[in-house]
Amino acid sequence: MLERRYNPITDEWVMISSSRQKRPNLPKNSCPICPGILELPDEYDLVSFENRFPALKKDAPEVKKDSRVLIRDKSQGICEVVVYTDKHNSELSQMSLKQIRKLINMWSDRTKELSLYKFVKYVFIFENKGKEVGATLPHPHGQLYAFPFLPPRIKVKMQSMEKWYKEKGTCAICEVVKEEKKNDERIVYQTENFIALVPFYARYPYEIHVYPKRHVEAIYELSNKEKKEFAYILKIITNKYNGLFNMPFPYMMMFFQKPFNIDKTTHYFHFHVEFISPMRGPNLIKWIASVESGTWAFINPVEPEQAAKKLRGIEVDIDV
Repeated sequence: MLERRYNPITDEWVMISSSRQKRPNLPKNSCPICPGILELPDEYDLVSFENRFPALKKDAPEVKKDSRVLIRDKSQGICEVVVYTDKHNSELSQMSLKQIRKLINMWSDRTKELSLYKFVKYVFIFENKGKEVGATLPHPHGQLYAFPFLPPRIKVKMQSMEKWYKEKGTCAICEVVKEEKKNDERIVYQTENFIALVPFYARYPYEIHVYPKRHVEAIYELSNKEKKEFAYILKIITNKYNGLFNMPFPYMMMFFQKPFNIDKTTHYFHFHVEFISPMRGPNLIKWIASVESGTWAFINPVEPEQAAKKLRGIEVDIDV
């Protein structure tokens, strides 16, 4: 079954995709995204292809709509897998800056191309790294979801940023960047054009946000110089994470950019990246239980200032 079902109580769509039960889960003998496996070539640098177990599909089947209360619709959209490198035993932190820049260009190109489909309202780029966050394959890869609707958290972000802009005449993230640069207490790392910080309002113990200092709405609006710095800061953060507890650090990396094909201006939206992890200490996990799951009201057991201090103090040596 592949369809979307509407929840009138929360104004959100739930994607039903029974084929995802068949996904490979940490296979021991062979990796389906290594060179020469599936339809992948024997040699590749990095590659993007449509997910074999999608939650959304370009040619999604029509569904029967027979109720004014129990509303369903077809799951039209696009789910892609982005393989970062042909090297199985690698990860973002170990990749060369050149390879990460290629990856950023791929993310940019795929965002542009997917946004041309009129049914696409949002392009979400993300990576799940580590079994602790549900990653089913260890080979370095991420995904793109091209949604036919605005997911709930995107709607909340848009409403909040628009409200701030209407009331104060400025971009909320631009204001946060200005204040954090002045305060300097939660900054983990910064370059001329990017800043990485543990937000004042962090929900997770070692949450990091990455903001371009220039106001851009989507990843493809970054200049070549900004893309170079973006690659550098992604490598810095992932290496700092690994050094935090001297272990391969699990995380979720999520890109937030403006929506597409909607009848609304989005000039107030500021492209940004969020890293979150369930780790709150060595071999200690912060489980997302009833309060967070049921109400979206988060309880962070680590002060953001202390988390930033720890992360800032981790030395990382990277060749430019």
